[in-house]
Amino acid sequence: MRTMNHILLTSVAAVAVLAVAPAEAAAQIRRFDVPAQSAQTGIPQFARQAGIQILAPKAIVDGLKVNRVKGTMHVAVALRQLLAGTDLIAVDVGGAMVVKRRPAGTQAAVTPAVTASAAVGADAPAALPAQQDAATGAADDTGPGEEIVVTGFRQSLQSAQENKRRAVNTIESIMAEDIAKLPDLNIAESIQRLPGVAISREGGEGRNITLRGFAPDFTRTTLNGMEVPASSDGLDSGGFTVNAGRAFDFHIFASELFNRIDIQKTQTASIEEGGIAGTVDLYTSKPLDNPGFNAFVSGQGGYNSLTRKVDPRVAAVVSNTFADDTIGILLSAAYSQRTVYQEGYSSVLWISPYVNGDSWADTNPTVTGTPRACGAADPLDCLWAPRLPRADFFGNDQKRLGLTASLQFKPTEKLLVTFDALYSRLDNDRYSYNSMEWLLTHGPAGGFVGQTPVAFTIAPDGRQLIAAQFNDVTSWYESRHQQSTSEFKQFVLSSSYELSDRVKIEGLLGKASDDADRTELRFYARSVPHAFSYDYRTNPYVPVVSFGSYDPNVFTNYVDALTAANRINTVLKENYTGKLGLTYADDSGFSAKTGFAYNNRKVRYGEGAGANVNFNPSTYMRAFPYPNFGQGFEGIGLNPFAVIDFDKIASSGLIPGGYTTNVGAGWEVGEETLAGYVELNGTFDLGGMQLRANTGLRYVKTNLSSQATIAGQPVEVTRSYENYLPSMNLALDITDKLVARFAYSRSMTRPGLSTLNIAGPVFGYTTRTVGNLGNPDLKPYQSNDIDAGLEWYFGKGGLLAVNFFNKDITTSLTTRVVTQMVDPAFWPAIYADPQYDRSYNADPALVPYTFTIPVNADGGNSVKGIELTYNQPFTFLPGALRNLGVASNYTYVSARDSTGLSRNSYNLTVYYDSKKFGARISANKRDDYLLSQPGSSGNAQERKYGPTHVDFSAFYNVTPQLTLTVEGINITDEVERIYGTGDGTQDLTREYTHTGAQWFVGARLRF
Repeated sequence: MRTMNHILLTSVAAVAVLAVAPAEAAAQIRRFDVPAQSAQTGIPQFARQAGIQILAPKAIVDGLKVNRVKGTMHVAVALRQLLAGTDLIAVDVGGAMVVKRRPAGTQAAVTPAVTASAAVGADAPAALPAQQDAATGAADDTGPGEEIVVTGFRQSLQSAQENKRRAVNTIESIMAEDIAKLPDLNIAESIQRLPGVAISREGGEGRNITLRGFAPDFTRTTLNGMEVPASSDGLDSGGFTVNAGRAFDFHIFASELFNRIDIQKTQTASIEEGGIAGTVDLYTSKPLDNPGFNAFVSGQGGYNSLTRKVDPRVAAVVSNTFADDTIGILLSAAYSQRTVYQEGYSSVLWISPYVNGDSWADTNPTVTGTPRACGAADPLDCLWAPRLPRADFFGNDQKRLGLTASLQFKPTEKLLVTFDALYSRLDNDRYSYNSMEWLLTHGPAGGFVGQTPVAFTIAPDGRQLIAAQFNDVTSWYESRHQQSTSEFKQFVLSSSYELSDRVKIEGLLGKASDDADRTELRFYARSVPHAFSYDYRTNPYVPVVSFGSYDPNVFTNYVDALTAANRINTVLKENYTGKLGLTYADDSGFSAKTGFAYNNRKVRYGEGAGANVNFNPSTYMRAFPYPNFGQGFEGIGLNPFAVIDFDKIASSGLIPGGYTTNVGAGWEVGEETLAGYVELNGTFDLGGMQLRANTGLRYVKTNLSSQATIAGQPVEVTRSYENYLPSMNLALDITDKLVARFAYSRSMTRPGLSTLNIAGPVFGYTTRTVGNLGNPDLKPYQSNDIDAGLEWYFGKGGLLAVNFFNKDITTSLTTRVVTQMVDPAFWPAIYADPQYDRSYNADPALVPYTFTIPVNADGGNSVKGIELTYNQPFTFLPGALRNLGVASNYTYVSARDSTGLSRNSYNLTVYYDSKKFGARISANKRDDYLLSQPGSSGNAQERKYGPTHVDFSAFYNVTPQLTLTVEGINITDEVERIYGTGDGTQDLTREYTHTGAQWFVGARLRF
């Protein structure tokens, strides 16, 4: 046993290196320069140069030395030379190469030195050393003739499992089976396959992730080691125009740019703060990971069953190394176009006249059924009816471009310098058309509002107007054109240098920015009064509608139009990061890490308004521009209608160009943080078991600034706060296949930017009140986190794991009415406000005001759950069936605040994977989840349907270089549905749309 000092320390139980490499890496010629040295350092160095995985447990290799390997030779030959004369062998355990001791009684193979020229000229050996040793009777898990290298999707799963097993903290990983080949076309959709992860979609594509029941703002995202922002626009139902918050929009990146994703579920002191839910780490490929020349190109055509269009998707990667593999360069590019139609039917929520403060016009309609009383004078006013029943169309034309560059310089084995650059741009051109019928307000017709009830049919529960017929209804047909751009840039310079055999220093400097904007031009064309009826009795989501003799496609039926919106919204996010770390590691397994991290984050929001005019729309209308709109939708179909002709509007000069900046709506929030940490690691023998331990403390100071212009006066409020974040992770290797875990940490997430910005406050001087104001005094959410888990790695790549987690939010946010003095930073703006008068006795320097603002609260959300994972390749089956396998997980989460949370979610993938052919089908399901409480328009809640998405992919290797692929996204054309709950017990559909199934057919070519 070690001293009590080391009992709190931690270290990795094995010396291991994971080098992401092509599936056929073990069958390639490589250039090696590995000096004779201890096995503990020499095997990882060899693995990096070979581009393969080797797991070398410290207990096995401790005290042994490996041979020098120098020259260009086959990987198999080089590995035999490395281990020649030792009693070490390499065997296949669960798909990874593991170094073991040769069983007693067997003879160690002695391989003479092989010259570089001889190795290059020799035929490639048929098997690696583990295969040959297995044939001589060595005890291993492979059996005679078993292959060391596992390829394809199975390889990516097993690589991820090995990464999980080696980590001392709890992580999940996704590994590319090959360079530029993540398992899915969208990063968010790849991440959703992991336990504890659910995603939100927009336009049929994954966008944000919910990790362990927390909203997207509670998850940090890093790229190549530094925290990064990413923003894009969205639909109104998504809650924002352009994402100005902390949530990361994953869909702005092409998946081909990345080769690995890690999710850190438990904290260590060296992991940067900010993610109570966890941290998502994204990695791009590096040239020295795969020495020599490598080139890869892919091309696909994507067909959508709804758009009936074919869209291109292409990617290319080229890398090479020079000067005896001391210099490497890698370039990649990915480009895609995506045409997406989202169409369906919407109520824009349901509402009752009584809740709305009005009543139906008293026209004595024919009533079928009995309304349930609610306190209204007329029980008919208690009935919930659709606010703005409409057919919906959202047409998106997207273009996504991604570029990466990586330059590495490794003049010695001790020094590595890497420069990474990434550029991504997502452009979206969206036309939206909605055929709203005005049932928003109730009462006599006139002024484009009101209606005359003719007949009502009441649902059996007496609360819902399930069918109705009206006269004198006005159409408010909405036409929108939105153009958005999100441009992301990142530059990172990182380096590591081994000062000695025991001391290593690492540094990083980086800048990342995301510049997102959206312009919107929206019109309402209003019609003459007409008949309208709807009937939900056939389908609770899509009604049968009728206009009587009225035709919504006749242009002259529209007699008035107003410009509902003509605006621009901009969000600029910038991050500057600097890191420096020092690591000490001795031969006993003890290591210590210390370092600091500096971040400077800024988010700047602005908006501008263009001209808003009224006009006669009849000369600016056009027929619905999409001929297949709504055909056969839900067996009912959708009615086409006339829309505004944007090209004709633009050519007419009716709407003047340009925007006037709304200075009062703009704001900027800045966060400057400086953090330092100490982290200790160690391994301990506990009765034949090995305990890997990690403990540490992170300190961070945050300086906050919030700026805005109020009443023409610039206002800036600055604040600062400090946090201490202890952490501990324990991983007990009960056997070489069974791992038990326990973790404790204190984590934090800074308040949302909307709660910190001070733009647009409303001062009431006669009442001495303040509303619509953020609170820069807010401190972060803070949580005490506990994790416990058990992982069983069985067979050849199997995993059965259970993990329990509990996150107790000790400091959270709430909204309260607080009486306090006004911060002096606001005084000049108040004095300059034309509405302010000293006679009101409201001098902010003398009297307190009553604020309705967000404040910190002790105690808050508590999130707890369980994650189950079961992965197994069916290698025990006979013949071709041994290529089958399954990867699955299930998550249950409960919380006091369940916003965005699905209690149950699961993922299931069944795959067939061989060298020649492979296929997999994946299903992802989550429960319905809460969007807001209370909801809008008097609804107790607004919720979103938890869909089941099914995806498919298959490949066929024509040659080792050429692969044909077929991939399907959302192949069952799952619907998206948002609904309100009315009085809290109802299911009243707000939106019901679909985006079609997406299929891709293509080829991958590797040189």
